[in-house]
Amino acid sequence: MEMSLFEEVGEALRGLAPAELGDQHQRAHRYGVKVWFGSAAPIREHYEAQVVSPDADAGARVLAVEVGFHSEYPNAADNDAVIAHLLAHEKQWRRAVGKEAQVGAFLGRAQSWRRVSETWPDPNLDEGTLVTELALRLADYIIAIEPVRRRR
Repeated sequence: MEMSLFEEVGEALRGLAPAELGDQHQRAHRYGVKVWFGSAAPIREHYEAQVVSPDADAGARVLAVEVGFHSEYPNAADNDAVIAHLLAHEKQWRRAVGKEAQVGAFLGRAQSWRRVSETWPDPNLDEGTLVTELALRLADYIIAIEPVRRRR
């Protein structure tokens, strides 16, 4: 049975995240992969690579892929507190993730959710190197943000 693009990204990522972050959990589906550490049950603060609407990236015509960190508590104030902590310690993670990372509202319908992520306009989802590129970029976010997030 052939793995989906995002299942492959998850598998590639398993060897990239430092062991000291603990147990890595994933949930992949046809249009994305969610990654978190600790509890086996998904947590509200996690990392994702996923297909999003072309509206998420001004350069996209068909679709975009988002890569980065999400805070998805039901209450906007809880998400804002997570983001405020990350912004207060931005020097500790910004160099690793670069200027491409945007901090702000979630790209989608959930108006209370927040993100630190970037979008890639119109990637070829069949491109052989896309799995590696997504896994490496997701690892950049995990390695840079997870230690800061845990100190909150």
